[in-house]
Amino acid sequence: MPDNADDQPWYQDGLRFTCTQCGKCCTGDPGFVWVDEEELRKLAAFRGEPLREFVPLYTRKARGKVTLREKANGDCVFFEAGRGCTVYPVRPKQCRTWPFWESNLESPEQWERTESICPGSGQGELIPVEEIVKRMKIVKM
Repeated sequence: MPDNADDQPWYQDGLRFTCTQCGKCCTGDPGFVWVDEEELRKLAAFRGEPLREFVPLYTRKARGKVTLREKANGDCVFFEAGRGCTVYPVRPKQCRTWPFWESNLESPEQWERTESICPGSGQGELIPVEEIVKRMKIVKM
């Protein structure tokens, strides 16, 4: 975090967020949910499936990395209508850090766009700037 007050991010007073588990970040337009080896192991164990079977069923390669598969409609393979995220306790880092991605924090206007699609953005607990920066660094989007 910058030391100079003039270098503070626009969200220096923090932002409100609470996950409503609505699934709007899990559904809709196609995208990528990048996963690493540790996340794959946790997901497979949570589902009670051998890793060697889990990986080809639920992931694919894209841009030289591994991403979760999507259903034909673009929804995450682990999202179920009426249930939400079926792997929520072990969801990948990318999912855990939503909505604190660089792309959503570029400007107040980008955050307003995020608020318009995510009912938990702008609501609930005030997340301090230090925590926002920490989450943003976990997964650079």
